[in-house]
Amino acid sequence: MPVEDLSEIDAQNVVRCARTLLRRPLLRSDGPDGELLTLVYRHRAALQDLFARLLGYRLVVERRYARLYKSGPGHDDSRGANALSPRGYAYLALTLAVLTGVGRQVLLSRLVADIRSAAAEAGVPVVDDMTDRRALTAALRHLVGLGVLHETEGSVDVQAEALITFDTDLLGHLLAGPVAEATSPEHLVALAARPGPRGVEHAVRRLLVENPVVRYADLPPDQAEWLRRNQRRESALLESSFGLRTECRLEGVLASDPEDYLTDLYFPGTSTVARIALLALPELLSGEPDADGLHPVAREALLAECERLVLDHPTAWSRQFTDDRDRLADEVLELLRRMGLAVSTADGWRLAPTAHRWCPEPDGVPEREADRPEPAPEPPSWSLFDEENA
Repeated sequence: MPVEDLSEIDAQNVVRCARTLLRRPLLRSDGPDGELLTLVYRHRAALQDLFARLLGYRLVVERRYARLYKSGPGHDDSRGANALSPRGYAYLALTLAVLTGVGRQVLLSRLVADIRSAAAEAGVPVVDDMTDRRALTAALRHLVGLGVLHETEGSVDVQAEALITFDTDLLGHLLAGPVAEATSPEHLVALAARPGPRGVEHAVRRLLVENPVVRYADLPPDQAEWLRRNQRRESALLESSFGLRTECRLEGVLASDPEDYLTDLYFPGTSTVARIALLALPELLSGEPDADGLHPVAREALLAECERLVLDHPTAWSRQFTDDRDRLADEVLELLRRMGLAVSTADGWRLAPTAHRWCPEPDGVPEREADRPEPAPEPPSWSLFDEENA
């Protein structure tokens, strides 16, 4: 049932639930935003139709939880959980495999031993050092955050003992990719990222909903042509169904959430890296673009701009970044990449022309804090009583 066919109140509730499920594809009654699960259950038919029709997503709704099965990101590694490193993701997959063969409760030491045994069996090297233990702990804590693991006694720390209970129902709903059909890891990634039943329409709309910037140059020709022809309709559809605002530009389409609820990556932001990246954009975009419309970014130029910004405002930044300028430059490029504003090529980094949208316009040229002169003393003020007192 389209949202337009519902009453105004029901339509607003469906949109609110849809936004919640986009942010929390595994929604639990005892988890974040869990108070909305009752509303999701009440409107489950409309929500299932909405996601299936617009995005080709499957939605399972139960009394205790709701699970929205999204498509995989393919080879895009910019949309994962920030707390998990690649090794953490490997341990997450190994933990899920191990949990399918144990009871509802297990000692943490036994679980860790089984995970490392499974890693050895899968050919994943295990080095029992601090980095390895942190990656394994991060994977287990991620499952605790999802509600799959519960710390019955003790807490998740691979160096301590604890009794762990896990939810078999939620465990069965975690995997979204067709593992049984895959013949290799690469095949699984490709299968999980398949477009929905409507092909190009679902593929492009998923990109608009899940990514901040969609550039025509990054799309296959059929998808780019479809998006150009349907810009206006898609803008209205995304706003009425998910509360997203779009900006259609020559280079592509930008989707944003005015309430920032669906935003998992903030730019502009308040962190040192986000502010440096924003202020560096005018200089990085000042050169001539190449034949593809991309602006080459020389690492020396980025380092020089970071150096200038740090010197102009030495007390405005976090020292953990300003003390290591190479790390700061790497973090700036990574943030711009995750935003879809920078791409890494064989010849180095390039900035997309859509980055011009964020170029700040300063009110004036900043003075370096160290070079600011001491303010002159103010002249004595004149008052109406001076003449009388004299």
